[in-house]
Amino acid sequence: MIIKEVEVKSVMTKSNLPVSDFSVNPYVGCAHACKYCYASFMKRFTNHPEPWGEFVDVKYWPEIKNPQKYAGKEAFFGSVTDCYQGCEAKYKRTRALLEQLHGSGISISISTKSDLVLRDLDLIRTFPNARVSFSINTLDEQFRSEMDRGVSIERRLNAMKQFYDAGIQTTCFISPIFPGITDVKAIIERAKKQCNLVWLENLNLRGDYRVKILEWIHEHHPELDDLYHEIYSKGSRDYWNKLNEEIKEYTEKEGMPYLRDNDQHRSDFGEPPVVVNYFYHEEVKKSAKKK
Repeated sequence: MIIKEVEVKSVMTKSNLPVSDFSVNPYVGCAHACKYCYASFMKRFTNHPEPWGEFVDVKYWPEIKNPQKYAGKEAFFGSVTDCYQGCEAKYKRTRALLEQLHGSGISISISTKSDLVLRDLDLIRTFPNARVSFSINTLDEQFRSEMDRGVSIERRLNAMKQFYDAGIQTTCFISPIFPGITDVKAIIERAKKQCNLVWLENLNLRGDYRVKILEWIHEHHPELDDLYHEIYSKGSRDYWNKLNEEIKEYTEKEGMPYLRDNDQHRSDFGEPPVVVNYFYHEEVKKSAKKK
């Protein structure tokens, strides 16, 4: 792993995401090295010759002098990196930013595959409407280890429960859903009593990882070759439409609200989690622009 320390003008970047006003990424690159990582496109802007997952740039920025200017806004931590990847234990850049924003009135959402986020639980809970999201797309540790270097699924679920029990809003982010592999209902069943929200996102294959994923599928699950060809070469939505109906039927049975956009992305504690379907990215983007 090649780690460099770099100076940047700011770590608060205005966001066009429908869920936040600012994107926050204290690192460039990510040691979790997810095979399906959409953020690998960042390499073209950083001039790193190393493979994605083999380098991390640690950001240092001028201390935020007037954090109150962010009052009423929302920041999303981890849009193109994991803010709690291993090097955070040493460099503490995510914690440094949380300390600088403490008391500012900004809302925060954090997405991670790490239980290192537990270190900052007491600090995170001081932010209004704080939410922590854990990415879980399988309960199979063998498949997980093939796809990423994050902590085990059980460690993620344990961390999720500790945040939930502490009264902090938690999200089970089932992403990416691998057709024929990810058991969505099984994951919801495992997490539903310790999260307020479930996000569903399908596997999108683009960029240089498209070939890698399809080759992995062919090697390990050749029986799925035709299905992946239908979805990712012919553009068929049949699989996602069928899964959408299955999840809709399941959530109705379980008494869980089921949405197709982000109209309601927070829920009250003590209620079944809200399940939000992000299968149809084009429609979500259009909805977000209208809002």
